[in-house]
Amino acid sequence: MSEVMGQVAAARESYAKLRSEIGKMIVGQDDVVEQMLACVFCGGHGLVVGVPGLAKTLLIRTIARALNLDFSRVQFTPDLMPSDITGTEVIDEDKATGRRELRFVRGPIFSNVILADEINRTPPKTQAALLEAMQEKHVTVGGETHELPSPFFVLATQNPLEQEGTYPLPEAQLDRFMLQIRIGYPTEAEELEIVRRSSSKADVAIEPVLGAEDIERIRKLILSVEVPDYVLRYALRLVRATRASESSDPPAVVRDYVSWGAGPRASEYLILAAKAAVVFGNGGDDASTAGTHVTPEHVRRAAVPVLRHRLLTSFNAEADGVSTEDVIAGLLEAIPVEPGTPEERARLERSMPSA
Repeated sequence: MSEVMGQVAAARESYAKLRSEIGKMIVGQDDVVEQMLACVFCGGHGLVVGVPGLAKTLLIRTIARALNLDFSRVQFTPDLMPSDITGTEVIDEDKATGRRELRFVRGPIFSNVILADEINRTPPKTQAALLEAMQEKHVTVGGETHELPSPFFVLATQNPLEQEGTYPLPEAQLDRFMLQIRIGYPTEAEELEIVRRSSSKADVAIEPVLGAEDIERIRKLILSVEVPDYVLRYALRLVRATRASESSDPPAVVRDYVSWGAGPRASEYLILAAKAAVVFGNGGDDASTAGTHVTPEHVRRAAVPVLRHRLLTSFNAEADGVSTEDVIAGLLEAIPVEPGTPEERARLERSMPSA
């Protein structure tokens, strides 16, 4: 246990340095940065929603620099083709012999960090090419498979405004994203600091804090965090409660406002995000249990970004002005935490570090 706690302490120290380095360039947006980093270290992908001008591109580029990773930005447009993302084959001719052969030219997707800007502005065929690569971690061109680099992380952005001429992602494709990350306007104090920094001549250098090997090591540490059975059951009850058709007595907020609930992938990501919160100390745990196991509070903290893009609300919700966040808040109130069995509690006590 002491070895694990030492690894957690080292991970938290690296995480704090990473947040500090990002803070040189980005003002505020603490929850947004936390959620983006959770996607990175869990091996997931993020869907970022926010109006233009909120530094989405700058934030993602800064994270890539602080992690010493390759970065590519793809601006999605209505005429973008799948080959513009994945790459294509070209004919090379040897001038000496006249021999011709096909050569694969890699597209921008062959980077560690991909910013898919305004993904809802490109047709479904191109969206599907990106999402398939996200899932499979490789692309196939001309019958040949090309592996993507590791780590591989996609942050796709959507603007909630100007919906004309867009192609909204279907629910099945939205489910591929671990978290939906919403960026809001800064506070007055934060905006003042943003203007002060942007209007000065000072250049800010972002120093690499971690590398690819460090990310993989921390990802394995996150996977090793213990989840008590009663916490697993609580996470599953939250997700399954969103499916009104599978319950004889669903919560009123689901029965009245949800047309389609979350699938099993939501349960997986809910636990994974909770594990990341344990390792990085983002769940409000105290020093006596820090880094030892997932608690219901960690799950509740992860519920909104994990679930909000996986719930399809009904016409009643639109008519009553009820958002997916409102539905999730109602679920968190309606679904109780059942205490663990005596055996589970005893096992947890044995796993806690001694004072």
